[in-house]
Amino acid sequence: MKSEIIQVQNTNITVLSLDDNDYISLTDMANAKSGEQRAADIIKNWLRTRTTLEFLGTWEQMYNPDFNVVEFDHFKSEAGLPTFTMSASEWIATTTAIGIKVKSGRYGGTYAHKDIAFEFGSAISPVFKLFLIKEFERLKTVEQNRLSTEWNLQRTLAKINYHIHTDAIKEHIIPKVVNEKQKSFTYANEADLLNVALFGKTAAEWRAENPSAKGNIRDEATLEQLVVLSNMESINALLIRDNLSQSERLTRLNATAITQLKSLLEHSAIKKLSQPKSS
Repeated sequence: MKSEIIQVQNTNITVLSLDDNDYISLTDMANAKSGEQRAADIIKNWLRTRTTLEFLGTWEQMYNPDFNVVEFDHFKSEAGLPTFTMSASEWIATTTAIGIKVKSGRYGGTYAHKDIAFEFGSAISPVFKLFLIKEFERLKTVEQNRLSTEWNLQRTLAKINYHIHTDAIKEHIIPKVVNEKQKSFTYANEADLLNVALFGKTAAEWRAENPSAKGNIRDEATLEQLVVLSNMESINALLIRDNLSQSERLTRLNATAITQLKSLLEHSAIKKLSQPKSS
């Protein structure tokens, strides 16, 4: 069970996540109108009207296959009579309703599914209802953004395969020191200079070795390699401003790639993130 608090016209309203649905505190809403002393009476008076019972009964029939329609019809026939009374607990116990819940303890009070809570809001005040809907929607937007951020983080971390820490994988990812032939080669494309420094080959060489691949050499890079590549682009720009030759820049960039990749792969935080989460 998860709880959130929204503020509607200077009143704190509790929202509980129950059974994958949001339930809003009718008790808190009633408190906004008349204070804690009369909150229970306000809810009871709302429940005893024919209009409310018809709304609740229709909602239950739409979403609750176990709803006791026979008992509902009995209550509906008595609604409006001077002797008729109804409490949330009685409604739940008699009809097996799920749209309203009574909680005890820390989050004690009467709660209702958001559809029903909004209807109850009309009994409090049409203005209060509008502000309630606005704040509830704001809460859901915040939650959705948080979930989206968490999903993107998990998606990114999932790319870091925990087997990356084996020696064989390290040897595959960390580039070799460039040889003399590579140092003397003139790269017409600065992107290929970075490719050789990091991957040990040009984009064309990689394509020749991987003719069936859908992407290019950088599409197949690991997360760590992409992080280092981004750093290398900035470093290369500085080296160009210092008028270093391509051969000199290749040597320095290759050394940078080796150092940074080793650091990333051996860093304890990365190791921890790379491990599969225990169930």
